[in-house]
Amino acid sequence: MEHKYSIVTENLTKKFGDFKAVDGISFEVNKGEIFGFLGANGAGKTTAMRMLTGLSIPTSGKAYVAGFDIYSESEKIKLNIGYMSQKFSLYQDLKVWENIEFYGGLYGMSSSQIKSTTKELLSKLEIEKESNSLVKELPLGWKQKLAFSISIMHHPKIVFLDEPTGGVDPVTRRQFWNMIYDAAAEGITIFITTHYMDEAEYCERVAIMVDGKIEALDKPFALKSRFKTDSMDDVFYRLARQAQRSDN
Repeated sequence: MEHKYSIVTENLTKKFGDFKAVDGISFEVNKGEIFGFLGANGAGKTTAMRMLTGLSIPTSGKAYVAGFDIYSESEKIKLNIGYMSQKFSLYQDLKVWENIEFYGGLYGMSSSQIKSTTKELLSKLEIEKESNSLVKELPLGWKQKLAFSISIMHHPKIVFLDEPTGGVDPVTRRQFWNMIYDAAAEGITIFITTHYMDEAEYCERVAIMVDGKIEALDKPFALKSRFKTDSMDDVFYRLARQAQRSDN
């Protein structure tokens, strides 16, 4: 099913017993948009992302990702998205080039595509000399930039980034965001969760979840205007203070 949006959700809900981790959320993400998805621990953002990436089946509601139904076309979704997490991205005991080849295979790329993309990726990141190094030997910032590059090597329609810059220094974070801008300029939709409120400023629009519901969704400057503040930190804390629960 073709949509003019990259992501569409309608009353998307996930329950665990009587607990509503995600409580009837509805929103759209434009094609090529950098969309921030924020929330304190326990807000439900990770559960929502798991549903959108086909890793968890909703209890109720609708959603389309890259034009595909999350209930009946989850395998097609997986072929049209990229995913990167701070907690898990690359295989630490594989060499740099082995990681690239492995994920290229997962993404259904041909041997010739993988070969040319590996060369291009190593050159772009200026890590040709580290090609035979184990990933665990790389500095954290290099790992994160490599993981992001691999997550979009198959030119997905959407890439989901789950707190991708956690623990890296400010300079590397800035470089990472330059890579995000480049990907968006190529038409890839960016769906990103982050705990850094300065990064919320880099997003075109931001959704803020509280207790499983979206309590605010707008451009950063509009949210700051609504809450009469010049800081996204203030916006976030004012909304997060309403939270009644603390576990995701």
